Amino acid sequence: MKRLKTDCFSRMHVIAFSACVLIMSLLDQVSGYMTKMGEYGETVEVPCNKEDIKQEDIIIVKWKYNTPDGTIGDLLTKSKNQNVSFSQIEEYQGRINLTNDLSLKISQAKVTDQKVFTCMLVAGTDIFEYPVQVTIQKAPSPPTITNQAKVIELGKLTTLAECSTKDASPVADIIWLKDSAPLIEDGEAVTITSDVQTDKDTGLSTTSSKLEYTATKGDMNAEFTCAVHHQSLASDLVSNPMTFDIHYPSEEVSLQIVSAGPIKEGDNVTLKCVADGNPPPTSYNFHLKDGEMITENSDNHTLVGVTRDDTGEYTCSLVDNETKQGSTRLTVMYLDITNITEEKITKNLFESFEATLEVDSPEDVQVSWMKNNVTLNGKPKFDRLEYSDAGVYECVVSVAGLVKKALFELSVQGAPVITMMTKRRGSGGKHLSCKAEGSPKPTVQWSINGSDASESPFMDGTVTYNLTVIATRNLTIYCTVSNELGSDTRSIDISTLEETIMDERTEQSKDSKDQAKVAVGVIIGLIVAAVIIGLVYWIYMKRTREGSWKTGEKENGTLEESKKLEETQSQKADV
Repeated sequence: MKRLKTDCFSRMHVIAFSACVLIMSLLDQVSGYMTKMGEYGETVEVPCNKEDIKQEDIIIVKWKYNTPDGTIGDLLTKSKNQNVSFSQIEEYQGRINLTNDLSLKISQAKVTDQKVFTCMLVAGTDIFEYPVQVTIQKAPSPPTITNQAKVIELGKLTTLAECSTKDASPVADIIWLKDSAPLIEDGEAVTITSDVQTDKDTGLSTTSSKLEYTATKGDMNAEFTCAVHHQSLASDLVSNPMTFDIHYPSEEVSLQIVSAGPIKEGDNVTLKCVADGNPPPTSYNFHLKDGEMITENSDNHTLVGVTRDDTGEYTCSLVDNETKQGSTRLTVMYLDITNITEEKITKNLFESFEATLEVDSPEDVQVSWMKNNVTLNGKPKFDRLEYSDAGVYECVVSVAGLVKKALFELSVQGAPVITMMTKRRGSGGKHLSCKAEGSPKPTVQWSINGSDASESPFMDGTVTYNLTVIATRNLTIYCTVSNELGSDTRSIDISTLEETIMDERTEQSKDSKDQAKVAVGVIIGLIVAAVIIGLVYWIYMKRTREGSWKTGEKENGTLEESKKLEETQSQKADV
């Protein structure tokens, strides 16, 4: 606010008041502007800061503005108790008005309304001025991408795209980003050219920006965007991301084996040639064992039904540059089992034996042995064969998915030997057992006929033959076992006297048992009687003492008589 104190009224006639006011306002410089922000196309209300001046004390209010050439233009004037008087300014015809609180109302705000408007008040002998800087803003349009490149050559400065935004006030800024990080112009790898155009009718600006960029291989999947920055926006307007296909020649070539897992004889194997160029080559030269082959519009070649002879080094290269090549080694797995013990093997008892096995494979194999489906700790090897070593042996050899099996049956043979002959008495007569070892299974011949002849299962070269006989006299019985390798005989004596002695012993045993039962019964009876007598005595003594305590009477007799009485009762209890 600027206050002008003057004595114009005392020195001049009222008729010269207006001239005096104009001269004084031109002499003063306006300072300390207030700022008012308005939206383009909307109504802007410019306040008149009256401070502590009462409205009824105001004689004249005038709104004026600074013109572009530096002069002062009047907009409207209102004297006390009179209507508003508008200046005939074409730019503001029908767009301005004065509010009740003396603010200047400007409708349909334009960019040209960005200027200093001054509210001048005359109150009493004082003149006050309140300058206000009006700024008109308009948010820019979203960014528009044009002239976007489709292909970029590696290492070459190329125009990626142009970005533009229009109808902004004040001027909008455009920022380029790569993967959301701002790009900084360096004049070499990054060049940004900006341009601003202002519409002569609306005063709104259009900003455009061109990005030139030198790409690297790392930019293959990078996302480029442009963002519009403006003071009217809470956050920047960002374009849709752009990615670019970057072309560059191949520098590295590799050869890959596509087939999964270990490769075995008979498999089909696919070789794939890979180059790091973009776009990748469409043809390759494969160097195979039987010569070279060029593939058209393909990067792979398949070897059908490979054998161990296909093992070796393979190479592929670019058709137009043989020095750019890659290689890999192909190993074809195979498994051969030779010199292995097979079919039926027969060995003699106590002879030595070791199974044989030879394996041919390019890698280490796994070997497991089983006997009768039970896994063994290692290869079958015996320094001294036993009958229990006989059985079916199986060998399983595996490597990289290849599995081969072989089996043999080992037989251990020997002449039969009787290892035990026993007898026992039982119901129906004497039960005889003759246990023998030998292989093949021996047969048995008894020297006497009997009943209930039986035999145990033949297992591990052992069999037991059983026979029941009834002896009517003393006998010697022979057991003979034999097979094609030999025979063996053993005897056992049977006496009828054994049965008689056994019967006598049985009777004596019965008598002894009966006598023992009677003695045990007598002892138990004596124990029960003693317990009953003791229980009766205890009850008697307890009742006698309880009666004495209840009456409170003194016991009769001397101490010696009491002791004698107790001794007599104790002796009775012992009896």
